[in-house]
Amino acid sequence: MSSLKSPEHGHLIDLNTLATELRRDDRYQRKGQVARTIVHTPDLRVVLIALAREHTITEHHAGATVTVHCLSGRLRLRLPDRHVDLSAGNLLAMGANLSHDVSAVEDSVFVLTLGAS
Repeated sequence: MSSLKSPEHGHLIDLNTLATELRRDDRYQRKGQVARTIVHTPDLRVVLIALAREHTITEHHAGATVTVHCLSGRLRLRLPDRHVDLSAGNLLAMGANLSHDVSAVEDSVFVLTLGAS
């Protein structure tokens, strides 16, 4: 599935099916991490990410407000002043330019949403 670039009239995305596809992806099997942009417009980007247990996305920041919504598994985000643990159903909102890293405590799938920067 390519990323959705024109959601003006509404578009349903089955995250469970896409999560299954990501976990079966060869890159996930080899590297423990795979991501797919599922919405990309001038004011919004939504990315589905699968991260295998004990893998980490190293410290980084986004130039926009972001949310991290854990769909399955457990994640730990290291922020400048604390750690935040997310389990399925938890959502963390972070301000622009907030440094963080993301580690999978268990095999995990999450949605990263980035606002306009």
